[in-house]
Amino acid sequence: MIDVLQISSPADLDTAFAIRRQVFVEEQCVSAEEEYDEFETTSAHFLARIDTVPGGTARWRRTSNGVKLERFAVLKEFRGMGVGKALVQAVLNDVFSQQPEPIERIYLHAQLTAMPLYAAFGFVPVGPIFDEAGIQHQKMVLPGSSYTIR
Repeated sequence: MIDVLQISSPADLDTAFAIRRQVFVEEQCVSAEEEYDEFETTSAHFLARIDTVPGGTARWRRTSNGVKLERFAVLKEFRGMGVGKALVQAVLNDVFSQQPEPIERIYLHAQLTAMPLYAAFGFVPVGPIFDEAGIQHQKMVLPGSSYTIR
């Protein structure tokens, strides 16, 4: 069973940071300086638990370009079990429930291998592929009417 909840305690945020460290810093060789940024305190963070064991995390935040979904990370032992899908769904549900007015844009920077996950939710690629933290990414946006709260 996969449960995804918005993080509300410092202990859960530390757990999310540990997941990100394992996935991005250790596994994907992203520098810690690039991984952790000034938006940690202004973002809405989420933690996925698989049968009560923390296994994934994500966050969203408002930017000058709209709402940006980011820092999706799933521990290796939980990949392929639907954790990423549950995180995307929970984050989008939260974004739409928190916004009383139409959102001008929802976007993310997808690692190329994760693009099918986001495409399943209606995200479409825009612009060229680019390097971010030494990893190839593609900007993806969610067209206005492509998502409904599930």
